[in-house]
Amino acid sequence: MNAPPALLPSGRSVRLAALAAAVGLLLTGCSALGPDDDSGADGAGAGRMRVALVTHGGEGDAFWDLVREGAEAAAAKDGIDLTYASDADQAGQAELVRDAIRDEVDGLAVTLAKPQAMKGPVGEARAAGIPVVGLNSGIDAWKPAGLPAYFGQDDGLAGRAVGDKLNALEAKHALCVVHERGNVALEARCAGMKKTFGGQTENLYVDGTDMEAVSGIVTARLRQDPTIDEVVTNGAQYALTAVEAAEKADSGARVATFDLNEELVAAVRDGDVQFAVDQQPYLQGYLAVDALWLYRTNGNVSGGGVAPVLTGPAFVTKANVARVARVAARGTR
Repeated sequence: MNAPPALLPSGRSVRLAALAAAVGLLLTGCSALGPDDDSGADGAGAGRMRVALVTHGGEGDAFWDLVREGAEAAAAKDGIDLTYASDADQAGQAELVRDAIRDEVDGLAVTLAKPQAMKGPVGEARAAGIPVVGLNSGIDAWKPAGLPAYFGQDDGLAGRAVGDKLNALEAKHALCVVHERGNVALEARCAGMKKTFGGQTENLYVDGTDMEAVSGIVTARLRQDPTIDEVVTNGAQYALTAVEAAEKADSGARVATFDLNEELVAAVRDGDVQFAVDQQPYLQGYLAVDALWLYRTNGNVSGGGVAPVLTGPAFVTKANVARVARVAARGTR
């Protein structure tokens, strides 16, 4: 030390100064959750943490089963009481978030497929001091909404990767099937694909809650235009329906998709579907719930509050599907 002995602090003063510095660092780290969030990391040991996961998942969509499985695995590991709720209707999802706020949960994980609809309830949660993280949808909306962390795929990037893949496969005319109007993630995928694909691209809008109607619309479009040689869907179940539609239409169009499930893995293995883009929904649910626990117990902010934590895209093709099939059978991919 350069200070003269007379100016050296006492041992007690050093300990107090160190403690003050540590507290200051902790408070600085926690401030990344936003000015309205004062829940901090001091909740550890104050009873079981309660977290609500609220998504826009439609009823019967196996994709969201994977998100929930991941969330439940993290909750079991961390000793969290987890509540899962979903509503494909934007107003319904917003009300589910408000229900969680009224229930005074300790943390919220939400999807932002319709960012404007979620802006109000997310703001209300933050005002109530409830930490909120985003997942799956809304990679361009989580920071404007004031969320500290986001877990998911960059859908625009994934779409561009699919466009490149179609170029390599020498496709010429692709349909991008959108099963939910206004969903920013689905629109970003199709827009990204259009940016890099050298052939013709068109969006085909269908009602994803009516699989019979989806089949009929895709079949009709393939019959109308025999130049369509590629159908790209935004969900595993829609890819399987598109395979059947191509057969009904007597079309030579091939099928590729975003997202996968166990049945889709088998379709890739058998060559019925060319490839799937995996955004790892199990990982999205797991990381979102675990991030809330880490914040509460250790003041951690995933991504530093400035960057999303990406879970995709990854391609599942016939070349690597065997490895994926082993875990898909467990219901985790």
